[in-house]
Amino acid sequence: MEATSIVVISAGLGVPSSSRLLADQLAAAAERRAREAGLEPLVTVYELRDLAVDIANNVVTGYAAPRLAEAIDAVERADAIIAVSPVFSASYSGLFKSFIDVLDPKSLQGKPVLLGATGGSERHSMVVDVAMRPLFAYLRTRIVPTAVFAAPMDWGRDGAEGANGGLSARIERAAAELAAELAPAPAHAGADEGSGAGAHAGSGERSGEGTRRPALATRPAVATRPEDKSFEDILADLTGSR
Repeated sequence: MEATSIVVISAGLGVPSSSRLLADQLAAAAERRAREAGLEPLVTVYELRDLAVDIANNVVTGYAAPRLAEAIDAVERADAIIAVSPVFSASYSGLFKSFIDVLDPKSLQGKPVLLGATGGSERHSMVVDVAMRPLFAYLRTRIVPTAVFAAPMDWGRDGAEGANGGLSARIERAAAELAAELAPAPAHAGADEGSGAGAHAGSGERSGEGTRRPALATRPAVATRPEDKSFEDILADLTGSR
C-alpha cells in the first residue's frame, strides 16, 4: 500500500514551544486515526523557526535554499497538511505567513488541512476562524470543520469541559475529520444492480418492463385552463377550503 503523506508545519519560535507541542499531538492523533481507517500514514514535521533565514531570503530573492526547497516540495506533494501557528497581534505569525507566501498557491488546491493555533489567552481562540481559515480557503484547500486552539490553561487539563470538550477531545475530533478526508470513498454495493426489473421497488408505479416510474407528487386540483372555473372555485382548490 502506498504511504499517505501528512506534512506538519509548526511556526513556534521558542524551544520548546506550545505550537510544536500542539502540532505533535495533532500529528500523533491524525496518524493513529489514519491507521484505523486502513491507511499507511507517513508524518513529516517541519519547524519553520529552523528555516526562518531561508524563508526571508526566498521572499527577497526568489531563491529557495536546499532545506527550504525540501520543505516546500514536501508540503506541495503532501496528501494532507497540519498547520499550527502561534497568535501574534490577533493573527498568525509573520513567519507562518511568509512560508505560505513562498509556496505555489495552486499546489495546495484540494488538499485536506487541519488548522491549529496557540496563544496566551482563550480570548485569542477566534484567530483560527477569522485569520487562518480565510487564508486557507483562499488557497482552495479542504479545511476540516474542527480547528484546535490551545491556551496555557488547556495543557494538562483533560476531560469534557465546556461545549466543545477539553483539548484532547478537540484534537481527537479534528484528527478523525482529517482521516475521513484521506480515507477512500466506500464502494456502494449493488450500485449497478438498478438496471433490472423492480430495481426501484416502492418508489412509484410499474411500467411495462417491470421497472417503477417515480411517483407523481400530489397536486392541487386546479383547472388547466383558469377560464374553466370561477375565481372562487380556483381559490377554494388552492386553499382546500371546500
